[in-house]
Amino acid sequence: MSALPRARSATASPAAPEATGRDAMPDDQLMLAYARGDAAAFDVLYARHEGGLFRFVRRLLGARLASQADEVFQDTWVRIITARESFSPQGAAWRTWAFTIAHNLAMDRLRVSGREVALDGHAGEDDEAIPALERGVHGASDDVATHPSAEELAFWRAAGRRLLACLDELPTEQRAAFLLHHEDGLTVEALATSLQIGFETVRSRLRYGLQKLRGCMERYLAVLEGAR
Repeated sequence: MSALPRARSATASPAAPEATGRDAMPDDQLMLAYARGDAAAFDVLYARHEGGLFRFVRRLLGARLASQADEVFQDTWVRIITARESFSPQGAAWRTWAFTIAHNLAMDRLRVSGREVALDGHAGEDDEAIPALERGVHGASDDVATHPSAEELAFWRAAGRRLLACLDELPTEQRAAFLLHHEDGLTVEALATSLQIGFETVRSRLRYGLQKLRGCMERYLAVLEGAR
């Protein structure tokens, strides 16, 4: 499969008013424009979401299937292209729709590999500690104004590596729910609709997954809690 087109570089030529207008368009409108034949609208969509979609696919597949992340990522965009005329802004938001396509393709790979493990449980109350840690891991290196020390950077990098390892240890269904909720920002209601499962099932997966992540990240969370 050939590589998908990338958005044109902003430094290649001065931005035309039309291109600037596309950059300001919401995802749904870009998809509708692409369905009408505006290929440049697809370039903007791809540039806007390629990083988040690839990161989601790679994390959902886990370390053992990491080599298949590129292919699943490409297949996701092929599905998006193929379905461009059937997309409806009255349904799910474009980003939710696209992430659901990626989720389904990745889950198919996991099922074929025998990796999928369905494990739902009811455990504890929802806990914001792990999401807070994840935000710290992703935000530490971007927040230049804080000038983190070398020791702080080392901590966040180690915590980031540990978090990815902990995510990889989660049962697939729990990992998918966690990533869609915290990576894509889907509400529990949207998750239930997109995955076509019950509201309580989604809550169960999130709660149980968060409990396991908290136990796995206990050493790093203790440092954060001690600093409060």
